[in-house]
Amino acid sequence: MTTHPSTTDQGVGPLLRAWREQRRVSQLELALRADSSARHISFIETGRSRPSEEMVLRLAEHLDVPMRERNALLLAAGYAPRYPETPLGDPALGALREGIERLIGGYEPYPALVVDALYNVVAANRGIMTLIDGVCETLLEPPLNAMRLALHPRGLAPRIRNLRAWRGHLLEQMERQIALHRSEPLRALYEEVAAYPVPDADPAEEPSEPVPYFALPLRIEHEGRTLSFISSISTFNTPMDVTVAELAIETLLPADPATVKYLQSLLP
Repeated sequence: MTTHPSTTDQGVGPLLRAWREQRRVSQLELALRADSSARHISFIETGRSRPSEEMVLRLAEHLDVPMRERNALLLAAGYAPRYPETPLGDPALGALREGIERLIGGYEPYPALVVDALYNVVAANRGIMTLIDGVCETLLEPPLNAMRLALHPRGLAPRIRNLRAWRGHLLEQMERQIALHRSEPLRALYEEVAAYPVPDADPAEEPSEPVPYFALPLRIEHEGRTLSFISSISTFNTPMDVTVAELAIETLLPADPATVKYLQSLLP
C-alpha cells in the first residue's frame, strides 16, 4: 500500500494531483467534468494557479474525495473548512442519535450496529449483544472495534464457521475504504487485524448440505447452533457533517429459516 502526503507539507496542487491519480482520471477528463480546462488543472496541480474555494470543492466532488479530506484540501488552499465535525454526543445530533437507536432497536431480534470510519462501534442493539456474549472482556472495552471483535482469536473468530471466507471479505472491505479515504489510522488497523493468526481449515466450515445463499453468509456458532446472516451496510445520503458522513449502519439479515426461528424464539 502506498503512503500518501499530508496537508502539513503539501500545497493543494500536489494533493489534488494525488487524488486525481488515485482515481485514475486524466487532467483532461477532470477538466471536462469540472467545466474547466486541462491547462487550468495543470496550473493548479503545479502551484502556478491558486484555485478558488468553489473550484477546490468542485474538483473534490468530481474526484469523490471524502468529506474529511475535502476540509483538508480547503485548508491546504488557504480557506476555512466547509464541513463541521460534530461529536456524536453533541445535542445538535440528538435527533440523529434517537433515529439511529430507534432504527436498530426496531430491527431486533436481528443484529444491527453502527460504526464510524475506524469501525468503532457507536451503537448496537440487543441482537449484537447476544452474539458477542462471552467474548474476552478486553475486546469489549471502549472503544469497541468491530474488526478486532470479528477477527481476533479471542473474539468471535473461533465461533465463525466460515472464518477464512468471512475474513477475506472483511479485509477486502477495509482495503476499499483505505483506497477511498487514504486514512493512516485505518491502514494501521488493517495491518493489525490482517496479522491475527488464522487456524487451519476446519471441515465444519462447510455446511453438511448445500444451501442456496444469495450472498456470502456469516456463519457463526451460538450456543451449539450455527446461525447464518447476510450483511447489509447503509450510509446517510447527502451528509453535511464529517461525523455523519463517516457513520455506517450494518444490519445482519437471517439467511435461512432456522436462524429466523431461533432468533424469534428469543423475543420476550
